[in-house]
Amino acid sequence: MTAFAPVREGERGSVSVLVAAGVAALVVFSMGVADVARVMFAASRAQTSADAAALAAAQALALDEREPLPEELAADYASINGAALERCTCDPGSFSATVQVRMPVGDLFLFGDARSVLADARADVDLPSPA
Repeated sequence: MTAFAPVREGERGSVSVLVAAGVAALVVFSMGVADVARVMFAASRAQTSADAAALAAAQALALDEREPLPEELAADYASINGAALERCTCDPGSFSATVQVRMPVGDLFLFGDARSVLADARADVDLPSPA
């Protein structure tokens, strides 16, 4: 025969309060982890977009074509990858392009505002020296 300890009147339901607090903490922690994962994924996509935009602009500078402009190519490649070109330093006559792109993250669980991440990239074209 098993004997149970008598339940005091003031302690009734205290376990359910602790379980509810634990579940709430677990939910908030899970939402934070999901937010961090979304930001990291957007940062990775932003870096890919910046790299592609910088490479396109540097190639256009090296080929020295009149149309399209290196800035336009960088903006096109950024938008293809889901980002927006913020800045492009593509000086004519140089073989180097530096770009900055902005990638939207969207609304996060713990922070209500729409967020975005920035990524920078630089591409240099190294032409072979004449032999």
